[in-house]
Amino acid sequence: MNTSIVNEVRGVLIQVAGHPLLLPNAATVEVLSYGEPERIEHAPEWLLGRIRWRGWRLPLIGFSSLSGAAPDRPGVGSKVVVLKALGGDPALSYFALVAQGFPRLVTVSRDNMIADTEYGETLPQVVRARVLFNYDVALVPDLDATERCIAEALQEASRRAAELAEEAAQHAAEHAEHSLD
Repeated sequence: MNTSIVNEVRGVLIQVAGHPLLLPNAATVEVLSYGEPERIEHAPEWLLGRIRWRGWRLPLIGFSSLSGAAPDRPGVGSKVVVLKALGGDPALSYFALVAQGFPRLVTVSRDNMIADTEYGETLPQVVRARVLFNYDVALVPDLDATERCIAEALQEASRRAAELAEEAAQHAAEHAEHSLD
């Protein structure tokens, strides 16, 4: 039986507005050029829309906006990083986030990453840790919390759209009824 201890793992360093994100390589599926997403009515600002990818319609998020760090302003040179959702929700198998430039494949070890507790700050719900990676600050996102935020935002946007459609139908019916009088 092999009981060797893994001292290194592969990661992906992604630059977003604010700080770089350090993600597990296993969750990173593909990097695409940024294109304007399909808007989602009644969604929060950080939920930028949906993109089409391999037959899927993926929610596209601005992680910096979601975490409250800085507004995401995608444009020329921006990339879209497709991530495998690990939460088990069949309606959310993948999601994507906006990055500034190309992600970098990195090796993470005990020697090049330490927890950054200098500021003693409370981290946003979607950030698992703030670390020093090769002496630069990086955020380790909480992908489970991020997936939950996306799922909740999509449900709320859908609920709100249904409410507005029902109100519009009632208004149309009332208007039609008054027209007949």
